[in-house]
Amino acid sequence: MAANGASCEQPQKRAGPKDRQNGKSADSLVKDRRQKEKEERLSLVLWRRPATTLHYFLLETLIKLKEWTLKLWHRRGTVFLFLVLCSLFSVAYSTEGSHQQYVQYLEKKFLWCAYWVGLGILSSVGLGTGLHTFLLYLGPHIASVTLAAYECGSTNFPEPPYPDEIVCPQGGAVGDSISLFSIMSKVRLEACMWGAGTAIGELPPYFMARAARLSGADPEDEDYEEFEEMLEQAEGAQDFVTRAKLGVQHMVQKVGFFGILACASIPNPLFDLAGITCGHFLVPFWTFFGATLIGKAIIKMHIQKLFVIITFSKHIVEQMVSLLGSVPKLGPSLQKPFSQYLEAQRNKLHHAGGSAPSDENWLSWVFEKVVLIMVGYFVISIVNSMAQSYAKRLQQLRHSDEKTK
Repeated sequence: MAANGASCEQPQKRAGPKDRQNGKSADSLVKDRRQKEKEERLSLVLWRRPATTLHYFLLETLIKLKEWTLKLWHRRGTVFLFLVLCSLFSVAYSTEGSHQQYVQYLEKKFLWCAYWVGLGILSSVGLGTGLHTFLLYLGPHIASVTLAAYECGSTNFPEPPYPDEIVCPQGGAVGDSISLFSIMSKVRLEACMWGAGTAIGELPPYFMARAARLSGADPEDEDYEEFEEMLEQAEGAQDFVTRAKLGVQHMVQKVGFFGILACASIPNPLFDLAGITCGHFLVPFWTFFGATLIGKAIIKMHIQKLFVIITFSKHIVEQMVSLLGSVPKLGPSLQKPFSQYLEAQRNKLHHAGGSAPSDENWLSWVFEKVVLIMVGYFVISIVNSMAQSYAKRLQQLRHSDEKTK
């Protein structure tokens, strides 16, 4: 029996290295296959394969609509309650009475807040690429309010036309009486709503990683796959980007609420990783969302507001324009359009009723075209991302068919 036991043990020892080698080769084959499939999906873009990309985009859109319809049907009680509330508001809105002024006030504030929350969500979600709505919308809005406050000597702009259009109030005070805090108070609501929208936009990575960890299934998200690969190769990380990602991951994991708050309170392009980390390590929802909301909607927004207001204050702007004129050779040609633009804005602030001069310079024209280009790129990126999602569905379906055969 001892001889039989020895004879049984010997083949197992001889087979061990082969099994490990086969396991390594199988893992390398899987990685190569995934890399090849990823490259194939990334090649599915509008400028390379327009017909296929649009076709896959439409199919993925139909699948998403079907999924959302089923989710709404499963939550039909909540949907019914929402429809009842909308009906009651519609009745109150259409019925004449003394309550109309309150209804109109609530409608105006709700739409204004929803507009900035939506822009904040677009900035942080973007289905793969965020629309930089702070640079395109909130930043220019704060800058225009700052310039108007110093020119008008007041922040009490008549409503309407504010916020659609800024017109100086009658009998404004002297420009030097404007304080930094009065301008911050004027734009606090829209800034905080935009920050709250960016916090809401960070929830999808958190929920995706949390669901994947609880279910044990592989998520259909490449950011999460990259996160897991980073955790596996943490000890051998050499490049700066990987070390920065690991630093964010360790801070969030070890410090908890205050680590998330610190990451959310500063402009941080790696914050998506914080959401994935919190979901992966099952951080409670209110710990993650509470810290994210406080950091983005309160702390970071006040920092960004302060920076924009100081940058566009009257004295700083005049100094920047004068510095442009001191640039050798190109100075006067650069200074002229900026001076004309600022003068046109000042004139516009003192002309109510549309009687302001309508001359446009190339600065406003360039800004409008930049906005159009960025919005167009955002829409194209959504089309590409959804088409690639459908391509991944097809690849997973093909793998499942191969396993069943």
